[in-house]
Parts: sequence; C-alpha cells; structure tokens
Amino acid sequence: MTLVAGIDSSTQSCKVVIRDAGTGELVRQGRASHPEGTEVHPDAWWAALQRAIDEAGGLDDVAAASVAGQQHGMVVLDEDGEVVRPALLWNDTRSAAAAAELIEDLGGGDKGRRAWVEAVGIVPVASFTLTKLRWLAGHEPDNAARVAAVCLPHDWLTWKLAGATGLDALRTDRSDASGTLYWSAADNEYRPDLLELGFGRRIVTPEVLGPTGVAGQLPNGAPLGPGAGDNAAAGLGAGALPGDVVISIGTSGTVFVSSDVAPHDPSGTVSGFADCTGRFLPIVVTLNAARVLDAAARLLNVGHEELARLALSAPAGADGLVLIPYLEGERTPNRPLATGAVHGLTLKTSDPAHLARAAVEGMLCALADGLDALVEHGAQANRIVLVGGGARSEAVRRVAPALFGLPVLVPPPGEYVADGAARQAAWVTLSGPDGRSDAPPSWSAEAPEVYEDASVPLIRQQYAAARDAVVDRPAG
Repeated sequence: MTLVAGIDSSTQSCKVVIRDAGTGELVRQGRASHPEGTEVHPDAWWAALQRAIDEAGGLDDVAAASVAGQQHGMVVLDEDGEVVRPALLWNDTRSAAAAAELIEDLGGGDKGRRAWVEAVGIVPVASFTLTKLRWLAGHEPDNAARVAAVCLPHDWLTWKLAGATGLDALRTDRSDASGTLYWSAADNEYRPDLLELGFGRRIVTPEVLGPTGVAGQLPNGAPLGPGAGDNAAAGLGAGALPGDVVISIGTSGTVFVSSDVAPHDPSGTVSGFADCTGRFLPIVVTLNAARVLDAAARLLNVGHEELARLALSAPAGADGLVLIPYLEGERTPNRPLATGAVHGLTLKTSDPAHLARAAVEGMLCALADGLDALVEHGAQANRIVLVGGGARSEAVRRVAPALFGLPVLVPPPGEYVADGAARQAAWVTLSGPDGRSDAPPSWSAEAPEVYEDASVPLIRQQYAAARDAVVDRPAG
C-alpha cells in the first residue's frame, strides 16, 4: 500500500490525513488546534502541525505529502527567513482603508475596480494579501523595512516541512497565488508592478508551481506537492463534477465552481481564483458562516443539535424574523464595518425557535446571494455540494434546498480540504520522473445524502429588504 499525506492548516486548526494513494482509504489521522484571533504568529501553525503529525503516526512512511491552508494570510520574512511580525489573517479587516486606496490608485470607483479585474481578476477588499502589505507599510514602517519576502500560510508550512531556509526555496500554487492581488490566474504570472504599488517596493515572492509540481522533499525524501488554497483543495477533495457548485460552511462561507473560463466581475463579488487542476475557480466568499450558528447557540444557551431542532420547529421564513449575519463585518458584500442585525422582532417571533430559524436562514441567504452572483457571471449550476462543519446541522441541510433552489448533496462528514491535499499528493506520485498523469486519481466515495425542496422566494425577498437596511458602524 502506497500512503500519502494531506494537511489542512485552517483558521481554527490543523488536520492531517494519511490515505491509500490508490483507493483514497483513510488509514490514520491527527488534529491540533490553532490560537483564536485574526493575527497569529506562524510558529503556532508549525507547532500545531507537529502535534497533528504525531497524532497521525508520523510521515516517515508516506510517498508524498501536500499542504492546503487558509488563503490570503500575510506571512512576511526578513532576509534570514525569520518571521517579521505575526501574520494578518484573511478575516482581519484592519486593511479595509488600504483596499480602498488601492482602488483609488488605479483610477477610483468603477474605473479602478475594472482595472483590478483586468489585471488580476479580483477587486481589492480587506481579505486579500496586498491590502495587508499596504497596511503594514503605512502603520508599521520599521517592520515593513525589514521585509524581504512575502508568502502565504500554506507556502510557509511547505517551506518549513522541506527544511528550507533560503527565500529562493519558497514555493506556492496557482490557487493560493490567485488570492494575493499581485498574481494573475488568467495570465499565469506575477504582477510585480502591483506588488510595488501596494507595498512601495518589490520583494521576494514564491515560485508558482503547476498542479503536480514538486515544492520540496520531506526528510524521508518523499516529494511535497505544490499545495493549495483551502477552497480549491476542498473542491478536489469532495470530487465535485462539472455543474456542481460547492458551498462550504466553515469559519468563512464559500461558494465556488471549477470552470474553464476566468470570470470577469468588476463589482468584485465574484473573484477570479484558480483551482488545483490548471483551470479557474470563480468564487464568492462571506466572512460569516458557521460561527453565526455558534453565536445563535450561545445566545440561546443550547447545543448545535438543539439549535437545529428549534429551527426546524419554526415555520419557513420565521414569521418575518430576519437575521443579517454580518457579525464580523462582511466581505461579500464589501461591508467591513457592518454589524449583524435582527429585523421583524414581534411578540410572536420573540422565542428561541424563531431566532434559531432566522439564524439558519440568514446565514444561508447570504450564501444564496453568492450563488446568484456565480450564475449571473456564467457559472453552470446543476446541484449543490454542501460541505464544512456547518453542513452537519440538520436544519442547514433541510432548509438549504428551499433557499438555493437546487438539489443539495451532503457527502459524509470529512476533512475535505485535507483530503484534497492528499489527493494532490497522490497525483504527484503518479506524475513522477517515470511518467505524467493529466488528472488526479479517482477515489471512490460514499454516496451523499440528497435533499430537495420547493423554493421559497419569500424568504429571500424579506432577507434582501433587511440586508439593504443595514448600516455601517463608525470607523475607528
């Protein structure tokens, strides 16, 4: 049996899966938590990875490994390869003003947004790496002066696993590079002029590898794959087919589909990322997803199973009670200073069941807005593949078809980002020096649960009315 390892270094934790390269059978696994917050020192990720590897029985017997991870996080290194400051994560919104400045730098307004889409396929928002570099240059000039290289969380962990020290050994992949604002998925090349525009000077960036490129070696000589951003890896791990829109409900919410064509959306709603196979990954991302359910459960002092039961005991539409889930600001729509809100509170709706239902529907309506945007920009949508921790909620599974208007497939619970990394690692073993494989291995999977229901447009309509009434909190 040939074994491969897949690693998912997410916002909240690190997961390691060891799988049979031929069949995908899970052999063993490990997990370790990450610190909370939107600013984390990469050393914490490295320590968690070591604990997760140990729990998974080590990597000495694997033939290849690959690392997937949270996207956009700014890891800055000095000329000796030391971390300059804690990484700013994708969900850190302090660079919202820097994002607006970058749009102004290319003409401002619609002109500036179009210019960014033409250049790199995405419009600056606080999530993306370059906005964080602009913030660093303006707010921490001493730290900025020390920066010799910038990379992303999965790049840094791959570099560490390879035992590398030189900045010229940094490697990344198309999917993660496409979320930086200084690499174009459509052109497959860096835009150093935009990096200089944002940071004030040019610095080292990782080499971008193809789908089966080798980023280094483990101590046992096994190759390290190029890795991936978490969403691209999840699509690969879930085995999504053409026309399958993957909706992942984790810390963030993501709606994406693999495509042969790069999207072109000057509004910035749909980002033109890359996938793990050499194609494109049009994607819509929300900052608020599973933690909306966490917050509702905390407010009601119940567990998630009881929250789902309460939600399903209330009528569809919660008798007009609407929860707008912008609990940490929002990325789509670009409202970094917005807050959550509850609309339609009456004596009739003032009970736990209605609030639970409104929380589930509000979170799903925000994702349904993303699905609408994908379809508007040419995505084929035949069915939904629902993954992530939030998909374990029975209420989410049963309410989703009515709001998405499509059949919803829920694969068995799993670590789909880590599985995607493992499948990429298996692909690397097939594409070694003795040959070339043009596609990742096909792994059998358990049949998903299928949920279908009639669409309920009224819920979307009352959500839209409440969403458009939300106001931003003052800056500062």
